[in-house]
Amino acid sequence: MIRLAALDIAGTTIEERGTVYRVLAEVVAEHRRPASDADLRHWMGADKRAALAALTGDPDATEKLHARFVERLNAAYTADPPTPIPGVPEAVAVLRAAGVRVALTTGFDHTVTDPLLDAVGWRVGEHLDAVVCAADVPAGRPQPDMIHRAMTLTGVQTPKAVLAAGDTALDVRAGRAAGAAFVIAVLSGAQTRAELEREGPTHVIDSLADLPRLIGLE
Repeated sequence: MIRLAALDIAGTTIEERGTVYRVLAEVVAEHRRPASDADLRHWMGADKRAALAALTGDPDATEKLHARFVERLNAAYTADPPTPIPGVPEAVAVLRAAGVRVALTTGFDHTVTDPLLDAVGWRVGEHLDAVVCAADVPAGRPQPDMIHRAMTLTGVQTPKAVLAAGDTALDVRAGRAAGAAFVIAVLSGAQTRAELEREGPTHVIDSLADLPRLIGLE
């Protein structure tokens, strides 16, 4: 039985229309040179500090660049507010009503995540059971640390009781590395079916709105 659903944020539970990768690309291009589309796609879902360091080749500037990224991303979200992906709040409610704990995991840090969740009205203890950012753990995706942290926070001891879902190859790799029983790729976000299927998810679905039906809760 699934006891924990560890779900990515941008592109998986929240629609932000690709803003994060547009802003990331702008910050990288202004610092040194434009990143290729292939390089940007490789870092989708990753800890944003790690992405900036790799994409610019300038790890010494990471904190300055991350601060610029956060400032611009929050401004972009204020101008064009993110919204929950249709059907996802209802799916999360179905999961929690069935006793499945729901944790959000993200490559953002809390300076982006907290206002983002406030903007859509999601609160731990009321709509969610935990939120884990890359900065909360030793390593971001594709390492399984965020999923393991979500397990600790929600009291789930075995990965065989965990479902992990996200819209990037790194989400799938992290779920597989954690040994989750369900590793679900969703097509509502950044990457294509072909990119996701290469990583070996247990399932590929159009949207997390389909999740309760997939695991037999509808």
